[in-house]
Amino acid sequence: MFVLNDTTVDPSDLAARLERVLAEPATHRYGLHMQNVGAALSALLYLRTQNAGVFPIHAGIPPETARTMAQAAGCDLMLSDGLKQTALPQAESTPHGGVLVQMSSGTTGAAKVITRSWDEIAAEVESYAAFFTASAAMTPVIACPVTHSYGLIAGVFVALHRGHVPVVLDSLNPKYILRRLRETDQPLLYTSPAMLHTLARLLPEGQRLYAANTSGTVLPEAWFQAIRARTTYLFQQYGCSEAGCVAINQDLQNPYDVGQPLPHAALTAGRNGTPDAVRITIAGQTIDTGDLGHLNDTGMLVFTARADDMINVAGLNVYPQDVEQAVMALPGVTDAVAFRIPDPHSGARAGLLYSGTATEDAIRQACRSALAGHQQPHLIKQLPALPRQANGKISRREISAQYAQEVVPA
Repeated sequence: MFVLNDTTVDPSDLAARLERVLAEPATHRYGLHMQNVGAALSALLYLRTQNAGVFPIHAGIPPETARTMAQAAGCDLMLSDGLKQTALPQAESTPHGGVLVQMSSGTTGAAKVITRSWDEIAAEVESYAAFFTASAAMTPVIACPVTHSYGLIAGVFVALHRGHVPVVLDSLNPKYILRRLRETDQPLLYTSPAMLHTLARLLPEGQRLYAANTSGTVLPEAWFQAIRARTTYLFQQYGCSEAGCVAINQDLQNPYDVGQPLPHAALTAGRNGTPDAVRITIAGQTIDTGDLGHLNDTGMLVFTARADDMINVAGLNVYPQDVEQAVMALPGVTDAVAFRIPDPHSGARAGLLYSGTATEDAIRQACRSALAGHQQPHLIKQLPALPRQANGKISRREISAQYAQEVVPA
């Protein structure tokens, strides 16, 4: 059972119909594209019990695009509204069933197809539920897409595993989300960093969010401070598309402390405060996350940067967060992002975009006081707002391509 907005949904109602119309689900990989979130989630839960392959596709994606995505993801059937089935020709005869199919975020490159077996996901759910004891009595309120692993696995699957009835919201109206949180006993909110920031700013004076979880990106410092001040229990989870969630911070006090490893996964990273590649070993497979970080004395994974966001200045490493933190400490700065720009002499230099009322001269003076010479931003530009995505992420690669041309050669 789950609740969709204000209505309780019993997935067994749709399961009985699916049982009549689907032939040998375990032999197929379904592109699942339905406008009704309740029907889509009910169908996915049924297909999971049948060990079918499933690629859940967000309802907002146009049907033709959804079919193209499903075919590219190896789906041989499309399941859409009214339980309509459409055959999708596949060039190769390969096994289709037994997996959840998802797409990587595409933030750091072209999105790619990720497949994980239901057994792998079951191991993640069991490990997550056993480790994340701080949330054991809380009711998940999922205000993010259940087509994505964050809302689906960490939100819905873990709740059902624990015997909870999750509340799934397909409305992104902040006032409605706040109302549903007030109506739910011990609500644990799963949503995007951007929505958390919005809710924290909208809360009436004296009110707090009971509990919230964040994932997908390190919270910008200004957002973190606003959210932390208005949330009683704040959690962070960390992972990647290929492995799912592998670490959780059960008391988030620093946005870069992304989590302690879950029992089913092993993490390697730098030590003694020195960043190195973050790698995950899970089910005998080692995955390079593309992140840099270190494990502190308590085993907490501390995130430093994406490896491809690091700026190499004449052989010296500059981490964007060091520049950003120096600038964010200055009064009058509301947001900041550092990025790589090419330099004919040193190979690369740091660039900086910021928003707020501080002047460029004040920014440069703060950087000279807090940063080494090779960390100084060569380009500083003030914007009304930084180009963050809806989930709070920012593509330094795209910013670099856009603003590198503004650098005047020395």
